[in-house]
Parts: sequence; structure tokens; C-alpha cells
Amino acid sequence: MKKTVLTFGLIAGVIISVLIGGSLLIADKIGSGHSMALGYTIMVASFLLVYFGIRSYRDNNLGGQISFGRAFGCGILITLITTVCYVAMWEVLYFNFMPHFMDGYFAAQIHKVQASGLDSATVAAQVAAIQHSQQLYQNPLVNAAYTLMEPLPVGIIITLISAAVLRRKARGQTAGARAVMTA
Repeated sequence: MKKTVLTFGLIAGVIISVLIGGSLLIADKIGSGHSMALGYTIMVASFLLVYFGIRSYRDNNLGGQISFGRAFGCGILITLITTVCYVAMWEVLYFNFMPHFMDGYFAAQIHKVQASGLDSATVAAQVAAIQHSQQLYQNPLVNAAYTLMEPLPVGIIITLISAAVLRRKARGQTAGARAVMTA
């Protein structure tokens, strides 16, 4: 399983890193809503390699049979490798080339709160919370944790779906189970 997981995880990791990194170059031109949609589309496309990795492992190493648990294990390892590649790419880009990339995001969040019409005490509290998050984001460990939470749920969902679709019991077990059920 190690070879399959590493192969598909690293390929998906390179794909997600290159495409997300490239999309950051056009993020300002397409707007934040479209940029987010493009980012999640890239994540889904990259995580499709989880499906192909599980299928390859099942067909090439397990004789066409795989349990849900083993399929999930294979898929989640591919997902974790892909996610680590994504986080590493973001950490390098953010701290070395784009340290102010998120300033616009935090400014937009503050503007949204200020324009919400809430009472001044609530606005002040929410603005302070946003500013605190902005300060925390400068810590590489916190930044990595926030970044991890972007692709990981997508990968987990695709892993669950792939494991459910690709699980296949041995033909003898299925026939034997039917015989026991009918007796």
C-alpha cells in the first residue's frame, strides 16, 4: 500500500499545489467569491486521485477485493499526503512571497461587521476578534492549522465516497452469505 499511497498522494499534492499556487496569481482579478469556487474545484479535482489510488491498490495488490476499512485507510493516507503538500505550498508562498495576502480578507471581514448595523459594542467586539485572528495567522503553526482545515474536509468526503463505491468483497463470501441467509 505504501507505494500506491505515496505515488497517488504526491501526484495529487503536486497538482493541488501547482494549481492553487497558480490561481493565487489571478485571485485579485476574479474576485474572492470566484477565487474560492475555483480553489474548491481544484481541490475536488486533485482529490479525485484518491478514488484512482484506492482502485489501483484494490485491483493491482488485492486481487480486485477491498473492504471499506482498508479502502478508507488507503484513501485517507493519500488525502493526508495531498493536504500536507497543500499546506507546505501555502506556508512557503505566504511567508516568503505574499505576507500581506490575507490583509484584504481581514479588512473585508472588518468592513462587513462595521456595515452590519449592529450596536457599537458588538461591532467593537467582533472587530477585535477579527484582528486577533489576523495576529494569530502570522504564527506559522496557527497558519498551518487554518490552512489544513481548507482541503482536509474535502479530502475526507471524497475518501468516504470512494471507499464506499470501491469496496468489493470476495465472490465466495458474497455467495456464502446469500446461502446462509436463504437457509
